Amino acid sequence: MKAPRRRWLRRLAIAYLALLAASHVARWFQPEPPMPARTPSVEVYAWDGDRRTERPIRMAYWDLGPLKAPEEASPPVVLLHGSPGAKENFDGIAPGLRDRRRVIVPDLPGFGASERDLPDYSIRAHGHETLELLDRLGVTSVHVVGYSMGGGVALHLAELAPERVASLTLLASIGEQRMELLGDYHLNHGIHGLQLAALWLLREGTPHFGALDRTLLGVGYARNFFDTDQRPLSGILADYEGPALVYHGRRDILVPFAAAVESARLLPQAEQLFVDRDHFFVFTEGPAIAANLEAFFDAVEAGEAATRATADPERLVRAQAPFDPSGVPPVSGFSRLVLLVLLALATFVSEDLTCITAGLLASSGRLELLPAILACFAGIYLSDLLLYAAGRFLGRPALARPPMSWLVRPEDLAASSRWFDRYGPAAILLSRFVPGTRLPTYTAAGLFRTQFWRFSFYFLLGAAIWTPILVSLSWWLGVRMRAYLEVFKAYAWVGALAVVIAVLLVVRVGLPALTWRGRRLLRGAWRRRRRWEYWPPWVIYPPVVLWVLALGLRHRHFTLFTAANPAIPDGGFVGESKSAILEGLCAGEEGRARVAPYRLLPAALPPQERWAEVAAFAEVHGYPLALKPDAGERGHRVAIVRDPAEAEAYLEGAAVDTLVQRFVPSKELGVFYLRRPGEDQGRIFSVTAKELPEVVGDGRRTLETLILKDDRLLPMAQAYLRENAASLDEVPEAGERRRILDIGSHSRGSFFSEAPEYATPELLAALDRLSHGYPGFFFGRYDLRGPEEELARGEGFSILELNGVTAEATHIYDRRVSLWKAYRVLFEQWRLAFEIGGANTAQGANPTPLGTLLRRVLQARRERKKRVAPEEASP
Repeated sequence: MKAPRRRWLRRLAIAYLALLAASHVARWFQPEPPMPARTPSVEVYAWDGDRRTERPIRMAYWDLGPLKAPEEASPPVVLLHGSPGAKENFDGIAPGLRDRRRVIVPDLPGFGASERDLPDYSIRAHGHETLELLDRLGVTSVHVVGYSMGGGVALHLAELAPERVASLTLLASIGEQRMELLGDYHLNHGIHGLQLAALWLLREGTPHFGALDRTLLGVGYARNFFDTDQRPLSGILADYEGPALVYHGRRDILVPFAAAVESARLLPQAEQLFVDRDHFFVFTEGPAIAANLEAFFDAVEAGEAATRATADPERLVRAQAPFDPSGVPPVSGFSRLVLLVLLALATFVSEDLTCITAGLLASSGRLELLPAILACFAGIYLSDLLLYAAGRFLGRPALARPPMSWLVRPEDLAASSRWFDRYGPAAILLSRFVPGTRLPTYTAAGLFRTQFWRFSFYFLLGAAIWTPILVSLSWWLGVRMRAYLEVFKAYAWVGALAVVIAVLLVVRVGLPALTWRGRRLLRGAWRRRRRWEYWPPWVIYPPVVLWVLALGLRHRHFTLFTAANPAIPDGGFVGESKSAILEGLCAGEEGRARVAPYRLLPAALPPQERWAEVAAFAEVHGYPLALKPDAGERGHRVAIVRDPAEAEAYLEGAAVDTLVQRFVPSKELGVFYLRRPGEDQGRIFSVTAKELPEVVGDGRRTLETLILKDDRLLPMAQAYLRENAASLDEVPEAGERRRILDIGSHSRGSFFSEAPEYATPELLAALDRLSHGYPGFFFGRYDLRGPEEELARGEGFSILELNGVTAEATHIYDRRVSLWKAYRVLFEQWRLAFEIGGANTAQGANPTPLGTLLRRVLQARRERKKRVAPEEASP
């Protein structure tokens, strides 16, 4: 059933891509639509910001009137439309002005009948291009009327050529950036970027054969907003000296009325004409607008209109005051709708951060508290329904693949399934208040096909409590922080950051601290951060990298260490094959006797053949078995599988060459061995005893409680809980020793300790025989397992792995070893790697070139990202 469905989906995808390709070809050969009849146009140069390009573009326009000869020559009127828009926006206004005046109505580039493909759609570029149009028409002075985004073009025109602007009219016009949308350039720019990306994807990702190329709400409209920077407009308003009119609707839903009030403040000479209309009164009140504009133009030409020099002194004083953020109104109209939708969608990414952001917006006055809570609640409700649906209708296969595999880890799903099975639907309510459990629990509810209405009730109850608390807490802290920031406005960003940190601490620390389990995990996290052996490599390794670079300079060859093991590609620095190394060891008689039996499962093999290979291997060696990537590192994706079901589950997620190996259940040592070329006897540089963690049952407490109660296990408790997700509710018998990890990897939670007592002459002799049997190996770490009493005698052990030049002397992870001692060991290890590499180079070995090594490192990183973690079936 699955195969026909996949074939059908594949055919559908191929058909869609074929249609898309045909659409792009058709659009490529589609001619530019002809200029409409009787529509004049001129050729101007396209501008990119303040730089004129050498590319000519066609700019269409109307040139109307005057119908009646005026007594004196009056400056023409230029009407500049908004976005999206065209010259036809002024169909109701232009006829009322053309009786006594010449009226020029252009289609701004990118709109209407003008050329669409531009390097820059911004209002700044449009200002330059409009000025060029006036030059082509021989117009020296104009009354400029800018509607909506066209008001920004008018302001830039007034800045570029103030001597040519007889008057400036801002008609429902944009202005001060901080009064619009979210009130911040970067936030607004991000919203405009999302809008542009969506419209571009719609245009380029759908087979429309040109139907979407010239739509009103198209890419050109989105580019106009995205390319525009409104921040300079307040400065232009403050500098403009000539007559001005601010004409705005009090019920404007796109450009807030407060923006017009701010523009009028910065223009103390401006006449103010505020009407009880919305943003679109330009289309419905054309004759009335034309009459008011005519009266204003007459006053300007009669010398009766105020200029900045003759403005009211009180208004001049107000104009010189700095911007007052307390006057910023709440987001309203379309901007409010956009903001609420964005908050709802943002909860899909991070509920907590979105709720905090909503609370801060409410505290700043940009959004009312109740709509902020409701928007977050709606987004959380929808996202959780989608999680439930993913579990119910897509099932486990979908959870093993992106994007669900990025959100829901298999081990978390297993734990939530167990929790859900134990507590029932109440777990849905509880998960709202336990960090990290919501996603897997809601998905598990879908997998178990919980009754939908029952699920919804529990979710509504939890969300109805959680969302108001978090949003209101952010609002409360934000309001109080703002009271202090009125005194220290320069540090507002510090306050905002402090509020975010405070709320996150409450959510991530305060809430978990309310339970014993949460307090133990917090204590473990604190200990993990205090002890350097648990720090991530990017924190530990910068000094080591600098030391390696210094050694490269000293030896005049940065990759000399790659010749330390000529038998291993790159000396074992990156991406080396474990099976190839084991095969090299098996070339010697000692190696054949010591290497634990293994078999390589190439990724190219069909799944059935890979499984057959494992089944055949298990028939000989039995379960449990070790499964791991052939090119793994630091214990990544190593698993001990105890039955065929676990092995099959592992192989389903293994998309790389995989090694299956007989499991050796005994003590493990990491022995770092090195030998200089030409010498018969090598040296044991380091011996690490690896202790696999375990707990002792008392017949009363669960495995989870035993792990959390053990102070020694606490720093890696999260890892142990993941490893044992399927059995955390089990109660071990009194005195039962339960091993909670079977993998000797420090990153997975094994305990490492320095064990020099095993560095005996007998073990060294055994390692010498092994290494001599593998020509070209001189430097690396053997991972050995065997009976404790036989390891020191160099007898009865098995080799699990042999790692090359990047293998560490792992005794540095002994908790008794300080960071400084660890650095001394690592520095000495790399010094020896360079020396042995240099000796091998002198005997004819070839170090890997630096460029080649870097390419292989990047390739190995890409390959690792492709690996999908298996569903951790093993304990």
